Amino acid sequence: MYEYINGLITNIYPAYLVICDRSGVGYKLYVANPYRFEQNVESHVYIEQIVRENEITLYGFIDENEKILFNKLLNVSGIGPKSALAIIASDDAQGLVQAVANDDATYLTQFPGVGKKTAQQIVLDLKGKLDDLAVSAGLTPSNAQPTTNPSLTDALAALTSLGYSAKEIAKIETQLATTQDTTDGYIRAALKLLVN
Repeated sequence: MYEYINGLITNIYPAYLVICDRSGVGYKLYVANPYRFEQNVESHVYIEQIVRENEITLYGFIDENEKILFNKLLNVSGIGPKSALAIIASDDAQGLVQAVANDDATYLTQFPGVGKKTAQQIVLDLKGKLDDLAVSAGLTPSNAQPTTNPSLTDALAALTSLGYSAKEIAKIETQLATTQDTTDGYIRAALKLLVN
């Protein structure tokens, strides 16, 4: 229902923060690490509303990729909102993406509340489903190295949304990275390389 809230961070607590929108309504948002936000600063916070039988809860995220990762984690059997936030709080999206891609369930047990069985379930349920997240964050599951070119990062994310796999994109990324271009230019060049 909600995508994001623009407002003033009025209070920060260990598990949540309060953001006040322009109409004067304060929203309680559970977040992975509230102290990444600054109190009394206008902020753009992505949110997800979870409706349960006896409660409606809002969860906040510092960016869109964090929100996407949260929702993907919720699709894993045995992972609820609190566990998903705990995994996100570790701030190791690169490690998570790489571990899932490499079937490394042992690595995943380092996240809070993730035992061996849950780690294996994460690999099983998310295998091949984090590629779009990896590309849009400038990562590839194989090497998890960030790209420093925002136009190229956007182009790679667009290719993912067009249905190309991370493997296909990784094959052409190095070649694209040797040039400077606009996002549109990168997409056009990539499509030529992928079709040939």
